[in-house]
Amino acid sequence: MDHQHLSAPESAQINPREPLYGAAALAVRDQLREPSALDSAVRVAREMLATYGTTDYADHAAVAQAFGATRESLRILLRALGVETTTPPAATAPPAERCPAAHPEDPTPCGGPVVVTVLDRHNAGANGCEHHGARLLASTDGARVVPLPTAPEGAAIRVFKAADSTLPYAWVKRGERQ
Repeated sequence: MDHQHLSAPESAQINPREPLYGAAALAVRDQLREPSALDSAVRVAREMLATYGTTDYADHAAVAQAFGATRESLRILLRALGVETTTPPAATAPPAERCPAAHPEDPTPCGGPVVVTVLDRHNAGANGCEHHGARLLASTDGARVVPLPTAPEGAAIRVFKAADSTLPYAWVKRGERQ
């Protein structure tokens, strides 16, 4: 450790082989202190607020990073306050008859609750279950998938992977579509 950069009074000489006392000891203690969970959450929140002012929200990566940082910051804050939930958040209410991502001509039923939003290249989107989210993602050029805040862990990744092996307009029999 370089002791010359510590903020000790100029009259105090710091010998690295001697124990520290007084202002020099306080400066070292503050530098070595492990930040609390609350301090970490506050630091992350401040960084996010500073970033939000300069972020181009058309950039999906920036939005996804901000969303992930927000979730983690909230988890840290809840943990610091001693009110962290031990059960995962409940998924959104089950879809009525069909989720908004289901195409009107797609006869398949929803594959569970609404857990993702599929956004097109202009940021227009539809919320959907994993099944219809994957079908919409596969059928829309330049689309991307974002998990809803109450989505189970990995929902968007499952939709992304399913879309990779789904034909566009999977409900249309090949040869019928022009």
